[in-house]
Parts: sequence; C-alpha cells; structure tokens
Amino acid sequence: MKKKLFVVLTIIISSLGNAQNKDSIVKKPVTIPKNYSAQLDVVYTKVKEWEGKADLYLALNETKPTPVIINIHGGGWKTGSKDTQGGFSPFFKAGFAVANMEYRMSDYAKAPAAIEDTRCMLVYLIQNAKKLNIDPNKIIIMGGSAGGHLALMGGLLANDHRFDTNCSGIENIKVAAIIDKYGIMDVWDWTYGPDHKSSSPAYWLGENAKNETFIKSVSPISYVTKNSPPIFIVHGDADPTVPYHQSVDLYKKLQELGVKSEFFTVPGGLHGKFDKDKNAEINEAILKFIASLTPFK
Repeated sequence: MKKKLFVVLTIIISSLGNAQNKDSIVKKPVTIPKNYSAQLDVVYTKVKEWEGKADLYLALNETKPTPVIINIHGGGWKTGSKDTQGGFSPFFKAGFAVANMEYRMSDYAKAPAAIEDTRCMLVYLIQNAKKLNIDPNKIIIMGGSAGGHLALMGGLLANDHRFDTNCSGIENIKVAAIIDKYGIMDVWDWTYGPDHKSSSPAYWLGENAKNETFIKSVSPISYVTKNSPPIFIVHGDADPTVPYHQSVDLYKKLQELGVKSEFFTVPGGLHGKFDKDKNAEINEAILKFIASLTPFK
C-alpha cells in the first residue's frame, strides 16, 4: 500500500513540476505586419496521442507564392518551446512566411523523434504549399543549438527517407538553404569528445547512447556531400556549450566539397544570446546570403 502511495505521489509531483516548467516559459510575443496573418498551433503531424504544432505567419494578398522560413528552437532536445522564439521581423520585412515549429522532447521520445518531426514539418509545407501560398522551391530551414542540429538534419537528408516514417510518400524533399546557428554537427563528438560539457546528447540518445552507427546516422556531418544545399553558419568562438570547432569543422568540409557556405563568427560570443546589434548584423548577413542564392535572384 505504501509503495502504491509513493508511486501516486511521485506522479503527482512530477506532473506539477512539468506544469510549473510549462508555466515558467517566458513567451516572446510575435508582432506581425498588417499584411500578415497568424495561424497558431497548426497540427503538422501526429504520433499516437502527441500532436506536433507550428505557428504559421503568412503573407496576405500576395499574387505569387512567398518564400518560407522554418524556425526550430533549441534546448538540448529536452527543453524549450516555439513560444520562446521571436525576432522574425527582418524576415517579414523581406517577404518571408515563417513556420515556427515544436517537436518531441527527449523526456517524451528519444532520438530520432525530433528529426522525424522536423522532416514532417518539411513535408507538411510541401504538401500544403498551394493552400498556404508558399513556394516549395524557396524553403529555408533555420535553428539554434539543438534546433541548428535539426535544421541541418532536415535539410541535409534531402531524399534520404530513413527518418520519414511518420510522413512518407513525398519525393523531391529539398530546402533552398540551411541557417545553422551554433548547432551540433557531430553528435558523437558532442557526447564523448574532449570538449563535451552537456548531458543532453546522451539523454536524447537513450538506449543508443553508445551505438556509434546510430549516432553517426543522427549526425549532420554524415550527410554532407557536394550536392548539399547552401549553408550559413553562425557561432560564437567562446561558446561554452557547443564547441566552436564543431562549426569550424563543418565549414571546412563544406568548403572542401565546394558547397556554397558562409561562416559568421561572433568574437567572444557565447552560446547565442548575442546583443541586439549583433543579432541585427547576423540577420542582415543571413538575408544577404539568401538573396545570393539562385532561387532568389
């Protein structure tokens, strides 16, 4: 009887803790221009009882399909929320729609669940491009930290459908570019390398935490080829969470293979949280990079 009571109390305390964590999320209000509409909590995929939701910000009264940016939050695959994301104004001004997505956290589902959800977001936009008036040839996928990892995986997989189990049946999945902000490109290195400083990857990997083959399959560096989409990288060279060399190594490989890429180093920059002026500079550089791409000329 005491054992059953303990279990019940543990569940209640855990539930209260989860509710408190959810309530403690600092939401960032998104100010949208008058010529935009907001479709909030749109369900882009379902996995059993879990619903993957995204906030869609769409340009109104456009005569032709608009480009779209998928935004993916960070948090080590275990924390974070789409509601903490903001800073979309420069992209609205440039005429982009935005899909601000959430994905399954590692408390709920281990790897590769978050990658599967990212791929489903891509598939959803491609399948509904006409209805949403977006251009499937102008999809940009962007994220920071774990979100940067997911952006890289979502875009680099292209037509490798190994993680498309929940959203199968779509060919010609591609992105026009990937915006990787201090993301993880080598999960093994971040888990066991000399500079690893986080428990997040091992927790996300779960029973596969020592499975090198699996870890390689969820590492973006494994999918970089000469045909990879253009990639813009942002990283602070004093990042205490995701080692700066992860981005250095990724950029080196991209350059060796001739993939169009740009590396924006933030001198003395930590793990994101750059000041307002630096973020403005980064956004300007990102938009300039995008404008240089063939689909946007």
